Amino acid sequence: MATAKTPAVEWIAAGLRALASGGPDAVRVERLAAELGVTKGGFYWHFADRRDFLDKLLDAWETTVVEEVISHIETHGGAARERLSGLFEVAVLLADVDGGLRAEPAIRDWARRDPAVAERLRRIDGRRMDFMRSLFLQFCPEPLDAEARCLQAYSLLIGSYFLRPDHGDLAHTQVLERAFEHLLR
Repeated sequence: MATAKTPAVEWIAAGLRALASGGPDAVRVERLAAELGVTKGGFYWHFADRRDFLDKLLDAWETTVVEEVISHIETHGGAARERLSGLFEVAVLLADVDGGLRAEPAIRDWARRDPAVAERLRRIDGRRMDFMRSLFLQFCPEPLDAEARCLQAYSLLIGSYFLRPDHGDLAHTQVLERAFEHLLR
């Protein structure tokens, strides 16, 4: 039996780039094959159809931006504030990574039109919030304070994908990092 020449991870990476730049409608087998310089036949070696590919694309994205991030933060340990600081640093770094957070605005827009994607995104949001909440609760004596900080941090993260104001001589990442620092006080 012949083996696939273009690994599934390359198709996924190309799919995430297409998703980030043009939403789910831009994720087309023919376009991805052209980008990869291969025929579309290799696609079907790995994926049953476009829907299967989109599901696996979301699986890969979720693994990268949720499970791998949480695992990285937990592996490095430290006090809750240190772990939150590390989480915020990783979030800033992932903001411009194709397979990372760069695709998030397109996925959020997609979720507005696709109930299955919306449900998945609710679960992802819940997982991320649960993780941050568990850390904030370690140094916030009041659950309401922990929940408010968690909501502010998550809103700051998600909002930063959509807002790119002019900060004068300051870099956007510099302002974002300072905003996260305020939540750790």
